[in-house]
Amino acid sequence: MEAKKARIRELTELLNRAAKAYEQEDRELISNFEYDRLYDELKALEEETGIVMADSPTMRAGYEVLSELPKVRHESPMLSLDKTKDPAALREWLNGQEGVLSWKLDGLTIVLTYREGKLFQAATRGNGEVGEIITNNARVFKNIPLSIPFHGELVLRGEAVITYSDFEKINAQIEEVDAKYKNPRNLCSGSVRQLNNEITAKRNVRFFAFTLVRAGSGEQDRVRLETRQEQMEWLRSQGFDTVEEQLVTPETVEDAVAAFAEKIESNDFPSDGLVLTFNNIAYGESLGRTSKFPRHSIAFKWRDEVRETTLLEIEWSPSRTGLINPVAIFEPVELEGTSVSRASLHNISIMEGLELGIGDRIMVYKANMIIPQLADNLTRSGAVPVPEVCPVCGKPTRIREENETKTLYCVNEECPAKKIKQFTHFVSRDAMNIDGLSEATLEKFIDERMIAEPADLFHLDRWQEEITRMEGFGERSFRKLQASIEKAREVSIAKFVYSLGILNVGLANAKLICRHCGNDMEAVRHAGRDELVEIEGIGEVIADSVVAYFADEKNAGILDALLKEVSFLPEEEAGDKLAGKIFVITGSVERFANRNELKEEIERQGGKVTGSVTAKTNYLINNDNQSNSSKNKKAKELGIPIITEEEFLALLEG
Repeated sequence: MEAKKARIRELTELLNRAAKAYEQEDRELISNFEYDRLYDELKALEEETGIVMADSPTMRAGYEVLSELPKVRHESPMLSLDKTKDPAALREWLNGQEGVLSWKLDGLTIVLTYREGKLFQAATRGNGEVGEIITNNARVFKNIPLSIPFHGELVLRGEAVITYSDFEKINAQIEEVDAKYKNPRNLCSGSVRQLNNEITAKRNVRFFAFTLVRAGSGEQDRVRLETRQEQMEWLRSQGFDTVEEQLVTPETVEDAVAAFAEKIESNDFPSDGLVLTFNNIAYGESLGRTSKFPRHSIAFKWRDEVRETTLLEIEWSPSRTGLINPVAIFEPVELEGTSVSRASLHNISIMEGLELGIGDRIMVYKANMIIPQLADNLTRSGAVPVPEVCPVCGKPTRIREENETKTLYCVNEECPAKKIKQFTHFVSRDAMNIDGLSEATLEKFIDERMIAEPADLFHLDRWQEEITRMEGFGERSFRKLQASIEKAREVSIAKFVYSLGILNVGLANAKLICRHCGNDMEAVRHAGRDELVEIEGIGEVIADSVVAYFADEKNAGILDALLKEVSFLPEEEAGDKLAGKIFVITGSVERFANRNELKEEIERQGGKVTGSVTAKTNYLINNDNQSNSSKNKKAKELGIPIITEEEFLALLEG
């Protein structure tokens, strides 16, 4: 019994730390899979022993409010939901009743209050009883109506989310690997709870209503709806986007779960399961609640497809910032229809928590059916050491620990890995676009001391004899390389600035900065912090990175050397033929050099390119419009035109 009591205390403390890290600090101590497993273990021990600690996560819901945002007490507690991973359990739970099945979105729950037809207040769920007031931030969500037809008091709940396509776009603008956001949920949490709503506005947060709490405060103006489906229809009539829902019966619920599962791959929004609610509101409310769960709804979490395999090695992957990430390499397994053989461990803390050793039998899954992760280590030999020297330069590494998370860094400023990654970035397609310089080729050139800084690439003709004797190179390859280098001497100023590898500056940010500075490189390099933060789309973090980069003496030398080698192309005037249009590109292209070039043309004409087909997509560009790809299927379901490149060009000319 003492051992079980000790385990209860241990699990309570661990799960509370993990929940705080995930929900308040936007970082992960353990995977979602591991959290669920440990939570279930704790719950079973509590039921077996009757011992429940005061701070047990099974008795609490949500994060504690610690920010400077104003606080508000909810008029009724916002309880979490009981859950199951068994579709058959949903059939039994319905007990002969109709239900409404909908997505369980993975974002931040928000409560909205309207008075006199205007948005009066928005608040986070907080700890379920007290939330944070975020009204100013909610006003800049992409799809929240500020005015609605109903003029009585309205209270509703929904989920604030950031789509995968917006998440990827924001992360693409962040160059430092360890500065990137781990998932859309973390990014959304931080965006919703900003003290400055200008930042929130740039994050494209969206709100999807999932329940009506109350419409009307008195007998005369109260809206009386008998079913959940009627509630959702009424909310849509008021201008709200709602979560996708489907009416089910005990006989159809399992098929409906399967149908939802098929949509996950093409969904542009993050979800971590489904919610089943009794359609008859009065019936659901009559069931009451437990101390933690209401009985009118239940959550369904996907039963992760987990495969057992063998850990072959831990690959230590350096970045150009010096961060060295552990990556698990294992014998390939089939997961959710694809072959998987590697999964990022993110940091040393996660690797140590799994006690990994080479040859260990490990369990692998895809988080939310998308991202490969390690679920468990069955062997737990704990035999993989953290390297004391960088795997590339052999110089000492250093472990940094912040907020209980350990990360490994190479502190050698001259580390070839950093140089290789920097050169790889410099020659990449969105930067200087120099063909024929793979990472392996650049590594050879660095090893042979042919290049030490980017400007050296423009003088590789000095090494023609040596290069043509290298394996994989000959006169023809060298001539092609030289032609690509000469072509790169004329470049757009935005791509040039992006190629410098300034921390946190992506191509989109570079374009904004260059446009603001009149496409004048001297104006860019001397722009001050106050000037930069005034640019729409450029925040304090990016501004600080830009100023710090150009203030560095070594960087100034690199830049001066490069400016002697390149000239800037005149910037093309932006058009507006595609203003407001949203495109998705899939498949191979023929009339453009690559998909990026096609994307640039769309953006130059005022359009927008996203990664997934949604109801807001105007066109899907695919030269094979008869293919059975998931994007084609989605477009056909939604009635979105699928056009070829030829049709796209005709659209431009029309």
